[in-house]
Amino acid sequence: MTDTPHIRQTTRDTVLGGRVVLHQPAFGYRAALDPILLAAACPVAPGESVVDLGCGVGTAALCVARRVPGARCTGVDVQAELAALANRNAQENALADRVHFLIGDILDRTLPIYAAPADHVIANPPYLKRGAATPSGNPVKALANIEGDADLAAWVTAAAKAVRPGGTITFIHRADRLPELLALLGTRCGGLVILPLHPKAGSAAHRVIVAGRRDQRLPAALLPGLVLHEDDGDFSPVLQRVLRDAVALPMGEAAGGVP
Repeated sequence: MTDTPHIRQTTRDTVLGGRVVLHQPAFGYRAALDPILLAAACPVAPGESVVDLGCGVGTAALCVARRVPGARCTGVDVQAELAALANRNAQENALADRVHFLIGDILDRTLPIYAAPADHVIANPPYLKRGAATPSGNPVKALANIEGDADLAAWVTAAAKAVRPGGTITFIHRADRLPELLALLGTRCGGLVILPLHPKAGSAAHRVIVAGRRDQRLPAALLPGLVLHEDDGDFSPVLQRVLRDAVALPMGEAAGGVP
């Protein structure tokens, strides 16, 4: 557990067209598009369970629960005050009966998420390797952005341990770390589906979503990239539907991919 006494001020924001309320730090760590896209990519069905590794203030788990009636979500974050905000958000959204958040380090194998594997695991881990960037002066943001004792291999191991055989693992990460992520997930999953995320049409992808099924032998698929913004800076039509109407991303449309 990491104590984070630097959250002095919070704001009350909404996502999914006002369907989800988020209390989050006013400075430093702020929920952006990535956890919302991660939630939209999770192929959860009503009544199934989801574990959100590195949950922050609960954005992804709450978006999953709001989109899919009956879905049950458990989030884990090493930062105590972020997990506390996440539970506050679950209460305010009237989702605390099926969404809750734990303070914990994914390296701790005594966490309850490992004792009862879920149907799905989603993860939005720190994107930068330790030593690859200068940490933010805000310690909450620094911990969220730069790997600590848990590197990417540890995050993949944790995801595989927290999901049942045949369940799905979905990561969002930087595009420049795609080879590493594929190599790690490929030893645990089959049917890997890769969705590149492009800032604008014609630009290189800066993020990727990768999903697969644990312990399955299925072919991989590279989906057409998702363009996030129009040339004028507005959100693309597909992204608007995700953000405004809480629609799912079509991760399973490729043959052999995640259904």
